[in-house]
Amino acid sequence: MATRKTNSKRTTNSTFFQKLKRFIWKAILWFFGLSIASVVIFKWVPIPFTPLMITRAIEQKLDGKEMTCSHDWVSIDEISPNMQKAVIASEDGNFLKHNGFDFKAMQKAFKNNNRGKKLKGGSTISQQTAKNVFLWQGRSYVRKGLEAYFTFLIELIWGKQRIMEVYLNSIEMGNGVYGAEAAAKYWYKTNAENLTTNQAAGIAAILPNPRKFKASNSTSYIEKRKNKILRIMRYTGKIEY
Repeated sequence: MATRKTNSKRTTNSTFFQKLKRFIWKAILWFFGLSIASVVIFKWVPIPFTPLMITRAIEQKLDGKEMTCSHDWVSIDEISPNMQKAVIASEDGNFLKHNGFDFKAMQKAFKNNNRGKKLKGGSTISQQTAKNVFLWQGRSYVRKGLEAYFTFLIELIWGKQRIMEVYLNSIEMGNGVYGAEAAAKYWYKTNAENLTTNQAAGIAAILPNPRKFKASNSTSYIEKRKNKILRIMRYTGKIEY
């Protein structure tokens, strides 16, 4: 009798683990299928909203504030080359050269952070785009792993020009302001296509914390950042994707 119960228990456990394995395998297949499909679709389709936009709207609601989200999608041809140069100068000087990851910048950031210095994290424009479009905010090994996965996918499927187009249309550029077109209107009463060198550098200068800093009538700290960006932009040639 005891032997029958033992065998029955083993059979039950075996069936459970088989079902669990099948479930995990199906979940993995669905994840890869849906993630690749979404990257392929967004190679051509404008991205209507991002997880960050939803998060910010919820935060505003919980704080009792009016929910605001200014976001106007425009093609890369309608965004001034000045804006493209400015974010490269500010965020990712090797954007056109690397394959999604700037390991030298990451190593430098890691060393300086260990020394207690405040420095940006070394994320490339490609990594920031992958995070903004497909993932949630915050820091964890799981999220960083997924960020690397989606960065690889968009570099492979989208290419540099599309990555830049999505980046400049989705990144936070003010409180409730997303993308170059909305930022140009908000900060300078113009559109993204007509941004001057100074205006583009002003927007790029606030990207580390766009809800805290102002692109116009800015502090001395932002003016210093802007001037540094302008110096780098002067040595940046024509952008060729």
